[in-house]
Amino acid sequence: MSHHTIASLWEEHSREGWPRFSSPNEGQLMTLDTVIGGCAVFYLDGQTEMDGQRIAILQDCVADLDTLLDDLTEDSLGYFQRLRRLAAALVQLNQAT
Repeated sequence: MSHHTIASLWEEHSREGWPRFSSPNEGQLMTLDTVIGGCAVFYLDGQTEMDGQRIAILQDCVADLDTLLDDLTEDSLGYFQRLRRLAAALVQLNQAT
């Protein structure tokens, strides 16, 4: 995993608008999107390493998404799968350093 990979994933994700869908988990998904996006921006703004707390939060986000993805429809599934890839990539990159 590289800085370029994270930048590409973030760029692709941020170009997409919030998907139109109905889910009882929409609030939780919105929070996950915000937290993962914040970590991506933190990293891309020049932080070469994330602290242990951010890595743990990202790991929790990945686990939460793993649970929630099964309940999503095709309309929103791609958006949140990409978000999960971004979070997992950030974790992987920071565990390799």
